[in-house]
Amino acid sequence: MKKLILIITIVMIKNISLSAQNKKILFVLSTADTLELNKGQKLRQTGVFLNEFYLAYKSVSENGYTVEFATPNGVVATIDEESINDKYWKEILEIKNEAVEFITKDNSFNNPITLENAIENHDNYIGIIIPGGQGLMIDLIENKNIPTLLKHFAKENKPTGLICHAPSLILTIPAEENPYIGYKVNSVSPIEEFVIEKFIMKGKPKNTKIARQLRKLGLKYKSGLPKSNFAIKDRNLVTSQNPFSGNSFNILYLEALTEYLETKK
Repeated sequence: MKKLILIITIVMIKNISLSAQNKKILFVLSTADTLELNKGQKLRQTGVFLNEFYLAYKSVSENGYTVEFATPNGVVATIDEESINDKYWKEILEIKNEAVEFITKDNSFNNPITLENAIENHDNYIGIIIPGGQGLMIDLIENKNIPTLLKHFAKENKPTGLICHAPSLILTIPAEENPYIGYKVNSVSPIEEFVIEKFIMKGKPKNTKIARQLRKLGLKYKSGLPKSNFAIKDRNLVTSQNPFSGNSFNILYLEALTEYLETKK
């Protein structure tokens, strides 16, 4: 009898552990805080775009998933000051206040693991999300851990969400081993890149023309109108266009999570 109870207890603990793992999402965030424009002639503050990060976080959290944050060297992510502007939070200003409080007080956000730890623990996550912002065009796009992480999630068909500028990280995977060639993909559009550079940043960054590069690699790039609520899901990959695409991204990413869990039953 004692032996039977012990076996049942072990099975229950194992199932609880598996359940926790099946509900954990990895968020990878940039820590870059300064963007060079016009070949270094101008400097601009940069980082993660707050609503692209927080709306995705809020969506998965409110649907029963837990989140772990990872950054280069385990340093706390930088938030782009531009993204706190009310114009990116139309009709959801109360959520902006919630987001600002979150990045100040949340223990998990302020104690991220390293990207190396994330690679070691990749089996613990059901999916990955990388929010946009110009910051990732400085550090994540140059980080050798990013292609390794993306290939892990692609190999296991785990939901991979790349927001606005983040689809550019697909370019870090060499063509001969890139699992996403042939996929439909979205990202910040050429028109939006032009507007950002001309009227918001008033300068040109080193890494640009994301759509053209994705097409050249062999992906099927599609976009919506500027500032549209637009996202695309192709198998396990969910990509979105801009700070106003949160609703479309969240719907498709949750759909991808549901589909993945169905395959594990």
